[in-house]
Amino acid sequence: MRLLARYLGGQVLFASGFVLLALLVLFAFFDVIQELGSLGRNYGLAQATVVVMLNVPGHLYEILPVAVLIGTLFAMSRLAGNSEYAVMRVSGLSNWRVAGYFSVIGVLLALLVLVIGEFIAPWSEQAAQRYKLLATHSVVAQQFRTGLWVKDRNAFINVREVMPDNTLRDIEIYGFEPDGRLGWIRGAAEAHWRRDQTWDLRGVVETRFDADGIHAAHRDHEDWQSVLTPDILSVLLVAPEKMSARTLWRYVEHLRENGQKATRYELALWSKFISPFVIPIMMLIAMPFAIQGPRSGGTSGKIFVGILAGLGFHLLSRLFGHLGLLNDWPVIVVSVLPLLIFLAIALAGIRWVDRR
Repeated sequence: MRLLARYLGGQVLFASGFVLLALLVLFAFFDVIQELGSLGRNYGLAQATVVVMLNVPGHLYEILPVAVLIGTLFAMSRLAGNSEYAVMRVSGLSNWRVAGYFSVIGVLLALLVLVIGEFIAPWSEQAAQRYKLLATHSVVAQQFRTGLWVKDRNAFINVREVMPDNTLRDIEIYGFEPDGRLGWIRGAAEAHWRRDQTWDLRGVVETRFDADGIHAAHRDHEDWQSVLTPDILSVLLVAPEKMSARTLWRYVEHLRENGQKATRYELALWSKFISPFVIPIMMLIAMPFAIQGPRSGGTSGKIFVGILAGLGFHLLSRLFGHLGLLNDWPVIVVSVLPLLIFLAIALAGIRWVDRR
């Protein structure tokens, strides 16, 4: 049985790897087409190639479940078409044991995806965005016309420009007293991040309002500690779904401390840990379609069905996500329910095929 397990696993992994490579090349081609529109004087084909290559880990994280689904369908359909799977069944290999093998392989792949999604993909996504911004001499996208606004306890921070190297320009900090009265305004020309978790404000002008009147002070440098850190700034560069769990956790805590809604980021945080485990479920979904034999349809038809299943899961997850955000459903339910639905479908399909 161990020999059969290694043979099945090898066939599925080889086919999945081939499909994954083809999909990565396809997505890279789409990225190249998209980057062609940004080509200019300082941003040439070489720079665009670097950006495209840095986007590859993010694509791998996203498309690996679909690649495993199609690869499992292809490998198992070929084995069923060549009667190899029938020989394995006669030798005592049950469908449920094959499902167990696939579950173990899928969980191992899911752990690999977790590592990629936590350490590699977020870094490469940020590096791609920063590299492109530096090459095109652009600033980080601003959320409002007046710049970036962040609430920090009893103060509101306004940053007009955020540079790709995390340098802040044209900063204004409005400090409020406990009674809601504006107590002071601190402006700075630039701010540079230090490794001791503080900002170095340069060209500081501070204006204070008290009972004695208005007082202004000028300083060349000033240390400034704030919740506004490079991790928070990275939210401007990367979508929540592509951020690391650590960054998401810190940003969720920041939003909660300042009384802001964090449902979208909480949903992205839970999805970081739950969504990779769709891989073993996709492998189980592929089994009922693949092992029915050549009379149930050709390999191309089964692959088409597999693609539809992958799209169905993606659309169902998106639907539950949007419904959860609109209705304030518990994020754990929104994240887990699509997986449970598809797991039930997969197990029902295997049971149906096993009874035939």
